[in-house]
Amino acid sequence: MIQSQGPSNCTLTYMAQVDPRGSLPKWVVNKSSHFLAPHAMKKISKACLKYAEWKQRHSPNFKPWLYPEQTTLPTIPLSELSIQHAESLENIDESSLAETPEREDSD
Repeated sequence: MIQSQGPSNCTLTYMAQVDPRGSLPKWVVNKSSHFLAPHAMKKISKACLKYAEWKQRHSPNFKPWLYPEQTTLPTIPLSELSIQHAESLENIDESSLAETPEREDSD
C-alpha cells in the first residue's frame, strides 16, 4: 500500500501472508521472507522514483483507480462472491516442530 505523505513523500507498506499449507517447513517460509520482502521493497522503491516520468509516456490520462469508468476488466457480480472464514481453513499445527539449520542436499 502506498500512501501519500505530501507532494514528494509517501509511506510504502508491504504485507504478505504465506501459507504453503504444510508443504514447506515454517523455517523455510520465515527465512525466505527475510530475503524476499526487502528485495521486493527495493524494486518497488526504484520503480516509484521513475513512475511520474514513465506515466507521462504511457497513457497519462488512463487512471482506472481514480476513474472506474475507464476499467476494462470484467466485473464479478456480488452474488458470486463469498466470505471464507479462517476457521474453515485447514489448520496444520507445527508448534511442536523444531527449526532445523539449513543444510545442503546430499544428492
